[in-house]
Amino acid sequence: MRASQKYIQSLYEEWDSDLQKIEEYAEEHQVPIMEIDGIRFIKQLIRIHRPKKILEIGTAIGYSAIQMAKVDPSIHVTTLEVDESRYQQAIENIQTLNYENQIKAYHQDALDFLKRRTEDELFDLVFIDAAKGKNKEFVNYADPFLKKDGLLVVDNVLFKGYVSGENNESRRLSKLGSKISSFNQWLMNDERYETTIVEVGDGIALAIKQTNKKGASDSRE
Repeated sequence: MRASQKYIQSLYEEWDSDLQKIEEYAEEHQVPIMEIDGIRFIKQLIRIHRPKKILEIGTAIGYSAIQMAKVDPSIHVTTLEVDESRYQQAIENIQTLNYENQIKAYHQDALDFLKRRTEDELFDLVFIDAAKGKNKEFVNYADPFLKKDGLLVVDNVLFKGYVSGENNESRRLSKLGSKISSFNQWLMNDERYETTIVEVGDGIALAIKQTNKKGASDSRE
């Protein structure tokens, strides 16, 4: 972790005992959740943009969904998780903290969910934090359900230094870093979005939807 990032994280003195339990569970069971500066950045985006309907791809144990729902009681989060054990833990956390009225979690593959979706409901914000090698597919399949001027947020786009090449300890993760780098370039050139990448948390891509035109690739793959 960079010294500047440690410093920024040290400024966040907010202490939430309920969220602390989820954070401790994540650390004990090696469940990846957002770093504190990353989730605080997203919560600030939500305060500025004021989305009411959020789609999250990658529930994990419900940490980020709960954090987003905490910003405003009028926010409703639809969140998708393919791993059954993480989904069950997310349901437990959501129920324990009484967020059932704001968060609807589905135990389902996100691509299957989006392919079969026929409702006209549009989301104000789409947050992607799932299988990194599928980011491009997630964007393309979620795009029809994101309203114009809506926010697209993708986590881990710098991926622990593997995207920039400063970290090469793992050959497997270096390959994944290359895939994420290709995704970043693709998203930056996608005419549907005005995109920037912010060096906060593990790297966050923030894109504002400009148009309903096809993207940089005509394929959803």
